[in-house]
Amino acid sequence: MRLDDGGLLAALHEGMFQQPLWHDFLEKLRMRTGAIYTTLVFRPVDEDAIVELHAGPPPPTHLHSLFIEKYGRDPFPYRHMREGRAYTLAELLEQSAPVDRALPRDPVLPQGITDMRSIRVTEPSGVDGWLACAGGASIGSAVSALLTGLAPHLRIALRSFVALEREKLRSTLTTEAFGRLNFGWLTLDARCRIIDMTAHVEQLFQRTSVLRRGRYDRLTPESPLIDRELTALVKQMADDPDSRPRAINLSRDPWMDILVSPIRGRSVSAGSTPVAIAYLSGDRWSQADRCEQLVELFGLLPSEARLAWAIAQGIPISEAAANLGITVETARNYSKKIYAKTGARGQAELVRIVLTSVLAIA
Repeated sequence: MRLDDGGLLAALHEGMFQQPLWHDFLEKLRMRTGAIYTTLVFRPVDEDAIVELHAGPPPPTHLHSLFIEKYGRDPFPYRHMREGRAYTLAELLEQSAPVDRALPRDPVLPQGITDMRSIRVTEPSGVDGWLACAGGASIGSAVSALLTGLAPHLRIALRSFVALEREKLRSTLTTEAFGRLNFGWLTLDARCRIIDMTAHVEQLFQRTSVLRRGRYDRLTPESPLIDRELTALVKQMADDPDSRPRAINLSRDPWMDILVSPIRGRSVSAGSTPVAIAYLSGDRWSQADRCEQLVELFGLLPSEARLAWAIAQGIPISEAAANLGITVETARNYSKKIYAKTGARGQAELVRIVLTSVLAIA
């Protein structure tokens, strides 16, 4: 049997993007070999999980309970199979074992299965996969040769799948961490169009008008002045990947900053080439909301909370007093009460206490 007949290899390499996984490949393999059913079993990144895929009529409903209750897990000696070699059903059974002698008589023959060919592959990180074709007279040496020829391609497909799953896991963990810190990122092409972004940025678009996804997916600040500045900055980075990163304040209430940096190792995998990455840091709440939260958290008076929030933003006490319309002497008296109620021993510690309290993830 030729490997490329009927798009078998293409289906194998595309199967990792399907749901259910490898459905077309297993169905094509079943049709090619005349098998009653084909199956692919592997252990993904989580070693405790087992993925079992099949094409064709499912095994009898009693088969699962038979394996679990009567025989226990994995009656076949799968782990003893030599990697890359096709095995017959007889080779996988130990005739001296009562369990193996009973297996053809109990779950296999009622399906019309008289033989099976199975092969084991191991991708470089150690994930095992077993591919098998089960059926009648058509399951012979030609099927063994086909599975042997498929083995290196199955190994590559499993390696790609494992790498993709691990990258998905890393991406999920990174996104969660960014979200808890009120950070997000998005990549931009030379026309300031959004190519990719974290989920946190999408949520930010929904709750604020400071930034939005504009026409043709263009990143559009609310301020025309900032829009022109950002557009010119991204164009500059498209022309010069060694440009210096630039920070821009988008809003002071609620606070929101953006840091735009050129992408030096530019990807060719996307439809548009990203030239810049923008890191967004923004508070979910207004200053009034934050002051209410400080009142609840530390028992401050509203006037004290307003000063505490200003100090936590790094504003000098004299400037904070002027912004709040109070004298510097009044602000100093407030600050003493703030330090007593929060347990801070100075301005630096107050900043740390406020910014590392539960307000950071609120």
